[in-house]
Amino acid sequence: MNKLITAAAVSAGILLSTPALARNLDVEITNLTNGLYFTPLLVAAHDYHTHLFQVGADAVGTNVQAMAEGGDISGLVGEVEVSGGTYVANPAGGLLAPGESTTATLKTRGRHNAYLSITGMLLPTNDGFVGLDALMIPKKRGTYTYLIEAYDAGTEANDELIVGMPGGAPGMPGIPGDPSGAGGSMGTGVAGADHNMKVHVHRGVIGDTDPDGGLSDLNRDVHRFNNPVAKVVVKVK
Repeated sequence: MNKLITAAAVSAGILLSTPALARNLDVEITNLTNGLYFTPLLVAAHDYHTHLFQVGADAVGTNVQAMAEGGDISGLVGEVEVSGGTYVANPAGGLLAPGESTTATLKTRGRHNAYLSITGMLLPTNDGFVGLDALMIPKKRGTYTYLIEAYDAGTEANDELIVGMPGGAPGMPGIPGDPSGAGGSMGTGVAGADHNMKVHVHRGVIGDTDPDGGLSDLNRDVHRFNNPVAKVVVKVK
């Protein structure tokens, strides 16, 4: 991992000192979790001023909240379009299952698209998402690997209750669904509001083993996770 970070830092230094050229990227994303699914992902190359999300920022009432609570990336797509960025929305053609990979191919436009971001909701969670925020794209041709984390939008209590829709709508409590089919029902709720109300590193889920009650509707043997949750392999051509 240290070697990867060093390689990225060296490449970043080169980019700062020389003009960036247009280049093509293949961005492969692999779901590293045991039982979580990624909702349709957004993979974008953009300028320095654009962010799909930012750690430590307030996500309430923003397109980040819509993405993190219900998997709706349309607002973030609009932001990328307005900024002049290039993007691929939903490269997997739906949910990305545990252990599965998907690839997005981007054609960047020099220094105007010199940063790479990725985001998508984690199901089943209340407002968790996988995210890469404004990585400076390496200038040299080659293959670069990164491990990325899960974040909590800080917009909804992690009650771990599967309620279906409208649970995925911004401001509505509960998890919209569990694609794995391992979730339960009739839970009483695990947690209250987050102590950190800004976007922050996700602390994982608690879960339980009672499918018909208990505190949580999530199965601790299936849905619990630690960071990192995804591997990203960037091929600069």
